[in-house]
Amino acid sequence: MKNLIPIIAGITLCAFLTESTQAQNTPTSVLAASILKDSQLDTVQGRALQLLTGLSAGTSYGEVWIRDFNTFINGSLQVLPRDTIKEMLLLFFKMQGNDGNISDGVIKKEKANVGYQYRYSDLAPEWAAHKNTVETDQESSLIQAVNKYVVATGDRSLLFLALSDKTILQRMEWALEYLLKDRWSSKYGLITGATTVDWGDVQPETGWGVAINEKTKWAIDIYDNAMFVIAIQDFLSMKPADYQTTRNWKQVAAGIRKNVRKYLWDPAAQKYIPHLYLNDSPFSPSFNEKEILYTGGSACAVLAGFHSKAEIAIINKQMIQAASKEKFATIGITVYPPYPAQEYPNMHPYVYQNAGDWTWFGGRMIQALIKNGFITEAVDELKPMTDRVIAHQGFFEWYDVKTGTPKGSGNFRGEAGVLLDAITLLKKWAVNNRK
Repeated sequence: MKNLIPIIAGITLCAFLTESTQAQNTPTSVLAASILKDSQLDTVQGRALQLLTGLSAGTSYGEVWIRDFNTFINGSLQVLPRDTIKEMLLLFFKMQGNDGNISDGVIKKEKANVGYQYRYSDLAPEWAAHKNTVETDQESSLIQAVNKYVVATGDRSLLFLALSDKTILQRMEWALEYLLKDRWSSKYGLITGATTVDWGDVQPETGWGVAINEKTKWAIDIYDNAMFVIAIQDFLSMKPADYQTTRNWKQVAAGIRKNVRKYLWDPAAQKYIPHLYLNDSPFSPSFNEKEILYTGGSACAVLAGFHSKAEIAIINKQMIQAASKEKFATIGITVYPPYPAQEYPNMHPYVYQNAGDWTWFGGRMIQALIKNGFITEAVDELKPMTDRVIAHQGFFEWYDVKTGTPKGSGNFRGEAGVLLDAITLLKKWAVNNRK
């Protein structure tokens, strides 16, 4: 696996910035006009809105997952009644655990027949919920989704609704506190979770990979910490000035930013290490996990504001280089190179999150590029994703980078949501920059 990722070896930061500058030499008004004339963007946008009239994750899923819902709520708010979205957000708070934790998915009680450990609530007697305990993003995802609802609708009344003895504002803060109590490393000052592939939800060892068990190896990664900081930022943007918080959350976020830089960012390679282990690693001593590029967590780190424009250019270049290794890959390729089968028996190479291609996260990097002024790059790197939607006449969970074949769930709303948001941002930029 050595040298499979050409991380900037022999290429200087100056060279990266020169390439970026050259790419940006297209006149702004010309680029803006080409975006607004791109009928393919209109087609993908229209198809996404048609799909987002439902709230389950996709054809293969009966549940509404909060990590998915968070990524398509903006589109859902355009095509569904506001109260429908509001009630779904409230449902996740109604199913909140007695320690503040947030469930992963909710489903009608009569359909709760998978192998999860379900929870129930008198506040929502017709529903069941469950939590993929290897993840550490449910609390962060719900808070981010609430913020998107408030920003899109201007409806702040949701924040002050009371469920039992707590308002939604208090419940959001309770969820943040849960992470600091149950998923916190005081040694490193960072959020913890089970070892998974980047943002994934499956442990390496064979068996029921979504639940913590005696095989679990606890670790720290960039995805969980970036998502947590975004959630803190969103919470602080929503709370009234006179709301008394349980702690100084701005200080907590600043500490995480500092410790991410200290413990997770590799300055020589200009990339994130995959994991910082609290005890043992699940992998063999001869396996060099640090060579693997984590694209999804890196995209979330950019969205969290952890990087300068120079670093974003390098991170993006690394994603392009990783994608170039496989014929049908985009920057949504989850990791590169994949974990070997002997190291990750629960998920073989090029399957699912182990180097499958997920627009669900690649689309977030497109959003990050647009927000940071990398418009030409965003246009170029978005195109293979929208081409894929057109070619396959729909949205799919992930794609095989060897064959280009759609895999997993059809009608995957996560892909539709991130592409819709990216196209919306791109068109907004174009409108503001045309002649």
